[in-house]
Amino acid sequence: LFTDLERELAKFKNTEKALVFNTGYMANVGTISAIADKNMTIFSDELNHASIIDGCRLSKATVKAYSHCDVEKLKCLLKQVDRNARKLIVTDGVFSMDGDIAPLDKLYELSREYNALLMVDDAHATGTIGNGHGTAAYYGLEKEVDIQLGTLSKSLGSVGGYVAANSTIIDYLVNMSRSFIFSTALSPADIGAALAALHVLESDTSVLRRLQNNVNYMADCLNSIGICATNDTPIFPILIGSNEDTLTVSNYLYNAGIIGTAIRPPTVPVGESRIRLTVTAAHNKEQIDYVCRTLDKAIKELN
Repeated sequence: LFTDLERELAKFKNTEKALVFNTGYMANVGTISAIADKNMTIFSDELNHASIIDGCRLSKATVKAYSHCDVEKLKCLLKQVDRNARKLIVTDGVFSMDGDIAPLDKLYELSREYNALLMVDDAHATGTIGNGHGTAAYYGLEKEVDIQLGTLSKSLGSVGGYVAANSTIIDYLVNMSRSFIFSTALSPADIGAALAALHVLESDTSVLRRLQNNVNYMADCLNSIGICATNDTPIFPILIGSNEDTLTVSNYLYNAGIIGTAIRPPTVPVGESRIRLTVTAAHNKEQIDYVCRTLDKAIKELN
């Protein structure tokens, strides 16, 4: 089953090979700490996921964080490093707390101009953008991005993580990635569930169509109650502000039968606590209407 899943993931991501880890967190930590060392410089978006940040720390590489999606700032940082030095640019594809999409096309141009590896974490992009294939596919760069990483626990509804890349990188990770070598593998049920979900995503275009319709509808509903929302991805951050108010809104939603997670520091900056809503292909318009009406009441009660 591992072989089957890795073969299907490589095909899905249009790469030579793929490697399955037991979590997406371990995939990030294990990949970055294996390919980077004290002689490498890593350029990381300041809003990258904690697993990317921890992988950078474990690698002992020099880490330069650039302002969120700020291509010009990244370019300035790249100019400061010798072109022949080893470099890695790493970014989330879809950012988990804001739902925005990384400018991967521009990051790719910089990676080639400044001789850097390019890695994208597709945890929230797989199954949502690029016809479900993720950020590289969204920009038409499937064969160009050096490392595509993701999780099996979001759109694919199982557990685990994966890395898709060329044969050299994958073979290197098999031998050098400590979180792969020294962690217990996934169970057959987990692998089988992920494989079955991947087959659905590849063969049933109606799933993505329903998802995008729901994303569009949710954005329209939120905008109608005065909450600015876009229809780029299924992640809708509802900025509240204080921790106390955010928890109040979250509890109000929960008591109404809605799971609206309260996201607070250190996950987000102080003063930017929020409710994160994620719409799926399984929701219907009546449910989305109910969520937006209830959210509107909860926020109004704060005032």
